Amino acid sequence: MDRGNYSRVAEFVLSGLSSSWELQYFFFVLFNFLYITTVLGNLLIVLTVISDPVLHTPMYIKLTNLSVLDVFLATYATPKMIHDFLHESKTISFEGYMAQIFWLHVFAGGEMVLLVAMAYDRYVAIRKPLHYTTIMNLCRCTGLVVGSWVTGIMHSPGQLASTINLPFCGPNIVDSYYCDLTLVIKLACTDTCVPEVLMLLDSGLMGVTSFLLLLISYTVILITVQHHSSVGIAKACSILTAHITVVTLFFGPCIFIYAWPFSSFPVDKVLSVFSTVFTPILNPIIYTLRNKEVKSAMHKLKTRYVSSRLLSQLSLTR
Repeated sequence: MDRGNYSRVAEFVLSGLSSSWELQYFFFVLFNFLYITTVLGNLLIVLTVISDPVLHTPMYIKLTNLSVLDVFLATYATPKMIHDFLHESKTISFEGYMAQIFWLHVFAGGEMVLLVAMAYDRYVAIRKPLHYTTIMNLCRCTGLVVGSWVTGIMHSPGQLASTINLPFCGPNIVDSYYCDLTLVIKLACTDTCVPEVLMLLDSGLMGVTSFLLLLISYTVILITVQHHSSVGIAKACSILTAHITVVTLFFGPCIFIYAWPFSSFPVDKVLSVFSTVFTPILNPIIYTLRNKEVKSAMHKLKTRYVSSRLLSQLSLTR
């Protein structure tokens, strides 16, 4: 058929998480709480690192950027989902759908590369502790952080290039609560074999490469710490546990979803919610609860805040 005969859909309809109004009201309260907690928790880490000179180190610079990416990952789709819980019509314009896909791959791609950079940081710190400050200097640290953002920005257009010009003439119902590229491709009124393969090659290459680099880094680190003292092993294992937990939480759902990208399973929505809502809130918890330096910096920040409030109240009473 001639592409000119197609009438492109103006909007897509998202099926959401549930058709039950009782559940949607419950989800509205739950995800509002989770979203606010995610944003405030990650912003607290950013403020803590910025306010304490002790934390102005390569690792905490990367952690700050991870928190910023997590805020964006939580924001690109969650507010729309929360809004839809209170509305029967869950529609999004064609342009809005494509924009949401673009930002998803910018932030997710950037976080993949940043997690690799953080693994490299730990590799240098444990493998070559005496040369850490020389190897992981400010210039290299900045390059790794900027590189993660640039990689995400360069990766995203490749995901949209073969999709945005596809003819979508109906149906326009997407069985998801957010804008999923794998699901919308199936709605195109033409053979989608080529864009499906291109999407898998693009996302698959980045995901597999990042995962393999992480696997190699942590394997080498684990082998290295075996030759250290028991105290060094305990400290390294504590750090590695946090990093490996975050990597598992981030890559686990992605691997399952993209293993069968164009098939639909009931568990897909659960994994999607986990990766877009729960992972951004778990990252700050995992990285801070067992980190004495961050907890100490947060305590000092709290003390300064309380002191400033007391001083301001005293000045008002005079």
